[in-house]
Amino acid sequence: MNIPTDLQYTKDHEWIRREDDLAVLGITDFAQSELGDIIFVEFPDVGATFKQGEVFGTVEAVKTVADLFMPVAGEVVEVNSSLEGNPEQVNSDPYGLGWMVKVRIADSSQLDDLMGASEYKDLVV
Repeated sequence: MNIPTDLQYTKDHEWIRREDDLAVLGITDFAQSELGDIIFVEFPDVGATFKQGEVFGTVEAVKTVADLFMPVAGEVVEVNSSLEGNPEQVNSDPYGLGWMVKVRIADSSQLDDLMGASEYKDLVV
């Protein structure tokens, strides 16, 4: 299982990579493996704002549908529209081509609530 050390994680299996005042979000390698073959990703609208912990979309797999939870409060500035035609990229490259949304962070102190790689590994192993 791949758990990059340069990312932060939630107990709900989302990852976040900070890029200045933006955050790139997706689901972890563990999450995609538990879900199985992903067939659809539902995104929020660009411009939508969310509080920390709110559902911002869903991932539909052959086995189930899972909610996506916002790791930090913010405004969606971009969605990964390539997943609309290629949702399997979440399975094959969850930390790269399988990213889901970019968010303008409203409160960077909320990043302190997230786990590092070693804490996340302890959660899932």
